[in-house]
Amino acid sequence: MTASAAPAGGRGRWTGEYAGIWIALGVLFAASAFIAPGTLRQATLAGMLPLAGILVIAGIGQTLVVQQRGFDLSLPATMSLCGLTSAAMARDGLPLPLAVLVPLGIALLIGGVNGILVIRLSITPLIATLATNALLLGAVWAYSGGLPVAAPDGLTSFVRSSVAGIPTVAVLAAALVAAAAVAERRSVLGRNFVIVGASPPAARAAGVHVPAHIAGAYVLSALCAGLAGVLLMGYAGSATTSLGDSYLLPVIAAVVVGGTPLSGGRGSLVATAAAAVFLTQLGQVTLALGAPTSSQLLVQSASIVLAVVLRSVRRRARRRVSGQAPARPDAEPAATPPARPPARRP
Repeated sequence: MTASAAPAGGRGRWTGEYAGIWIALGVLFAASAFIAPGTLRQATLAGMLPLAGILVIAGIGQTLVVQQRGFDLSLPATMSLCGLTSAAMARDGLPLPLAVLVPLGIALLIGGVNGILVIRLSITPLIATLATNALLLGAVWAYSGGLPVAAPDGLTSFVRSSVAGIPTVAVLAAALVAAAAVAERRSVLGRNFVIVGASPPAARAAGVHVPAHIAGAYVLSALCAGLAGVLLMGYAGSATTSLGDSYLLPVIAAVVVGGTPLSGGRGSLVATAAAAVFLTQLGQVTLALGAPTSSQLLVQSASIVLAVVLRSVRRRARRRVSGQAPARPDAEPAATPPARPPARRP
């Protein structure tokens, strides 16, 4: 028996619950035309969209984990290890397809380990994935000796190419978001996945295997992080031990700003992708205005805080309105049963 209810929050993908990020994205690009027009030039957008695409791909996996009420803090080291492994294997003569697939297989193993730690050993996701991240960082340093590795030319050419004028990485990210969003909303597996995040007891009662769905979220998160690391290595031209270090905060910011609640269940992969583009463009604008690179951390942190505050205010407003809702005007009072006549004495 499987649950077949529609995902919570299924309505309002473009309006309502997730409208804020689309409004903010439109306002940002409109404002960019006045305060930083250089960021809207074709050459600048061609450099921004691949970075946004990499952030989108990493954000897909993190969104899935947050929908299961968790966090994947092993993302930075997973990106670094997969990018470094791919570059090193290509340097040592392994064919490029295998040099990409083998690191992705490593990412699947990393996700499996995270799933076991969280499900079987009942370790808090923050602690489990943070410990995994520390172990992976040690593996990165042991494998590379702290030295950078040049990216293979074929991968660099692919990552920096374009399709009909649109960067290939952006097209790939859009395709992955569309496929994942459709699978989550239209397939039985996807709907069960959402129900597990919203209410594990209800999912168990419906016959859904809860541990498998939660573990699957961590496996997919690691896979997305590994792919993002390989693409980032190709775009940067080399792999370093700190390749993915700067991506943890932006990825979490994209998930939160996109409107996925930390309570699990609901969420929108499309809104996460929009938030990733928003944050990347916002970073471009701050740099164009002369702010230092370090200011991007402040902007990302402020975005997280603002998104959480606005969501909390909106939730309280909804509760206040629903608590003061007037009675329906067409509702009729309950009929009073007629009184029984007193019994007569014989």
